[in-house]
Order: sequence, then structure tokens, then C-alpha cells
Amino acid sequence: MPFVPVYRAAAVRAADLAAQRDHGLPGRELMRAAAAAALTDLQGRWPNARHLLVVCGAGNNGGDGYDVATLARAAGLCVSLVALAAPEHLSGDALLAAQDWQATGGVALPAAELPAALAAAEIVVDALLGTGLSRPVVGAWAEVIEAVNAAGKPVLSIDVPSGMDANSGAVLGTAVRAEFTSTFVGWKAGLFLNPGLAGQVRLHTLDVPLAAFPKESQPLLWQLPRQTLAGLPRRARDAHKGRHGHVVVVGGDVGMPGAVRLAGEAALRSGAGRVTVLTRAEHAAAVVAGCPELMARAAEVGAELVAQLAGADVMVCGPGLGRNDWGSALLAGVIGAAAGRPVVLDADALVLLAAVPQRLGAAFMLTPHPGEAAKLLGVSVATVQADRVGAVRALVERFGATVVLKGAATLTLGHEMAVPVACELGNPGMGTAGMGDVLAGVCAALAGQDVCDPAWGYARRAAAGWAGVAALAVLTHAAAGDLAAAQHGERGLLASDLFPHLRAVLNGREQA
Repeated sequence: MPFVPVYRAAAVRAADLAAQRDHGLPGRELMRAAAAAALTDLQGRWPNARHLLVVCGAGNNGGDGYDVATLARAAGLCVSLVALAAPEHLSGDALLAAQDWQATGGVALPAAELPAALAAAEIVVDALLGTGLSRPVVGAWAEVIEAVNAAGKPVLSIDVPSGMDANSGAVLGTAVRAEFTSTFVGWKAGLFLNPGLAGQVRLHTLDVPLAAFPKESQPLLWQLPRQTLAGLPRRARDAHKGRHGHVVVVGGDVGMPGAVRLAGEAALRSGAGRVTVLTRAEHAAAVVAGCPELMARAAEVGAELVAQLAGADVMVCGPGLGRNDWGSALLAGVIGAAAGRPVVLDADALVLLAAVPQRLGAAFMLTPHPGEAAKLLGVSVATVQADRVGAVRALVERFGATVVLKGAATLTLGHEMAVPVACELGNPGMGTAGMGDVLAGVCAALAGQDVCDPAWGYARRAAAGWAGVAALAVLTHAAAGDLAAAQHGERGLLASDLFPHLRAVLNGREQA
């Protein structure tokens, strides 16, 4: 699969230097190109903005800011610039950028002028601190960052939000909260690990080739680009439902039939050939009434459940399962019946698993949100969120399964992979009940097609696990959520709103 590397900041800086030294890309040209890209991003995001405030630091990040200011003024915008380091104290390309700004008549205002400049500005460009930051921000720098955040104006950050650790995403004392981040040369891991700080992120490689990256640099993460979805195979003209997988969804305890219905319909909308829901007897009619293409039966326990699962190509267990004896018995039956077939465990199945942990093996996909991950690991949610990469690694190690750690920038990892896959898509509107049930159904549907469709091949699982298929499911789910949000907005987005968009995404018809 076409994974894109996400690097440590040092590797990106080394590539920048190598591009200048070995690939004919002078540093001054790269700085101007970065500024032009950032201004294009700004005008695309806020096309009606006329008054910008650029806040510049002392290094090359500040130089980018000076160039943004120069280009914005040339484009007819009103630009103010506040500098925390006097231009004459700069060096190299940053000094040249400051001199170019001054040559246009531009003035570098001192920090004391920041309140008035913030009041007049429509958009703030953050060019204070770059990827080299490694210690907490203090003093005047911290005061400026806090003033920018308090102003409530939209912020575009250059490369990374000032105050963010570019490798971990951690806030180093204080950090700018950006609505948009224009980043350059290569992806930095912190942008994925703390996406709430970076906002929408766009990478501009500035024509720096991959060959410029140090050969010994291992990515911290992989990213699966949206374009991956365009490569999904067409179905053969003689295709039939048996080639597209039979998904069996188990769950839906008393009062929770919606969860299995969502997972089942999501599997159908994602291409499963047929879907059976095993649930409480009193829920079967309601499940089928809501989606007549689903088959629904009363879930049995023991040997009868094994028989009900016999025809499944893929199983999902957990949506609405409950945490009582009924749910525990069904989970035990599904795990016992897996026999190498892919199984997606979600929601209550994960809570039950946490109570009686066991090593499951490569056939299983676990899809916890941070709270469920914390239960599975026996730690706090804060601990999981403070080191999401460490948490997903620990889950894979403990359970021997592919793990999808949900949240902003969902991480997917299987033991056949060296580093996790991060998803840059998705939006805050997806933080509603039922979204995880939909993702479980998408995972199962894609795994079923991988198992059954001779033409599939595209996300063909490695011999040891399902991480590639799970990462593709995460990307599909997130892309559908973005299309749904683009259509009617993020607030009020329902899990079922993704259904038509899942179909569009997986058929290459991604129009909002």
C-alpha cells in the first residue's frame, strides 16, 4: 500500500539541507516557496480576509513569516508584522527575508505593539518558533503565544504551531492553537499526534525529493493518503454476493439494537455481500425494518452460536453487546469460533476483554477509543493520550492483534508493521455515538472482500495480520465523515449520515 512516511523533525531538517546541498534548491528559494504556499493556503481558507498580522521569531520560521508578509503586501493585503527579535539580529536566509520586507517599506513592530495589532487583524500568521524547539516556552515568547490564543482570531501556523514538540505533539509550556498549519518538505509526527493544536494541515514538499531524506531515518509513523481509495479494484462483471464476504455482527443487548444495525448497514454500504445480525430476539424485527437488506436472528449461546457463525467470513462482536453474562457468553463464543477468520472486536467486547485479558492472535482487529484502550492496558485515559504511539504498541504486544486506536488522528498498528499508520482525515463532528459501530462495520466489510474477492488484491493482508485492511477502513470512514460534514456541517452529524458517503468513497465518487 502507498504509505507516506511521517518523520522526526531532525530528518526533515536534514532533507532541507540536503536539497540545498545536493539537489540544486537554494535555501532562499525554498523559503520564498514556503511563504508562497502558506499564503495560498491562507487565501484559500479565508478568501475575504484583508488584514493580516504576521508574528515572527528569530530563526528560519521567522524568515518564512517575513516572506509571507512581503508576498501578502504585494498581493494587495494590509499587513502588520510584530517581531520578537530585531531584524538586525537575524542571520542567513531569515535576515535576507527581513531585508526584503523592509525594502517594501515594511516595519517590524516590537512586541509592545502586539495588542493593537491583534485587535486590527482578521487573521494571524504564526511564524514564531519552528521544529527545532525542545524546551518549554517562557518569558516574552510565552506571553505572545498566550496573547495570540486569547485574541480569538483565526491562526495559520507556519510549519508547526509555535510551542508544539514537532516529534510528539506535546505542548512545551504553551503553544499556539492554529486553525490551519502549512507544513513543508515532509510530514512531522507531532502534527498527527496532537491534531487539535494544528487544525487542518497541508503539506507542501517544495519539490524536495525523497532522495534528500537521510537513508538511515526511520519514519515515526506512516500516513495513508486519500488517493489510496482511487486504486480500489473494480468488480468483475460476473461478481456475486459470495465473492464479497458474509459479515456476521453479534451484539445489541436490551435497549441497544441501534449499534448492531449501524455496524451491519455500514458493512453493506462498504461492499459486504451479505450481513447477518445476531442480537436479542426482541430486536430482530426492528433491525430488519430499519434496513431490510440485513438478516437478523436471535443470538444463541454455546454450541448453537458456533453453528450460527459457521457461514461467516468475518465476524464483528461488541456493538451494543452489554457487559453482563449474555454479552460475556457471546464474546467467548465468537473468540472460540474464530478459527483464523478475521474478527473485529469493538465497544463492550473490549470492556469485557479488559476484565479477562487474553492473547487473541493475528486474526483479530481491536478498535478501542482512548477510554477502552485505558481499560485494556490498565492505565488512565490521560496516560493513553499522552503517548498514543506507545499505547497502540502496548495493545498490539498484549493482545497479539491489529489495533485501531481511535480519536483525532486514529492510529492503526499490527505486529507485522514497524510503525503505526496515522489518518489525517476526519473531523470533530464525528465525535458522536455510533461512529465506532460504523467503523467496525467498514473494517469487517473490507476484510470480507479481501478474503473472498479474487480481484481484490489491493489491500491484501500480510500473512501475519490485518493492519493494511484496517488502515484502509479507517481512511474510508474518515473520508466519508468529511464528505458528510462538508455537505451540512459538523455540528449534528450522525453516524448514519456516513452511509451514502461510504458508498461514494469506495466507488470513487467523492462529491459532497
